[in-house]
Amino acid sequence: MSTCICVIVNGKPVEVVAGASVAAAVARAGSRFRRSRSGEARAALCGMGVCFECRVEIDGVPQQQACMLIARAGMQVRTDG
Repeated sequence: MSTCICVIVNGKPVEVVAGASVAAAVARAGSRFRRSRSGEARAALCGMGVCFECRVEIDGVPQQQACMLIARAGMQVRTDG
């Protein structure tokens, strides 16, 4: 049986399996990761830290790569979307 944790994404509580990435929590919340300069929605692309499309603010620290970080219970995630 998998243990779930709760992460807050843009003010919305989201449950993910313990050990899931922050990117998985953002995707589960249905949020966009960020917007392009022209306003288009952007999302995680490579999933391995190369493209930087999944940048979010985590616990007040901007420009964190969501695909490279494991979600923690109570983590506050803000996207640019």
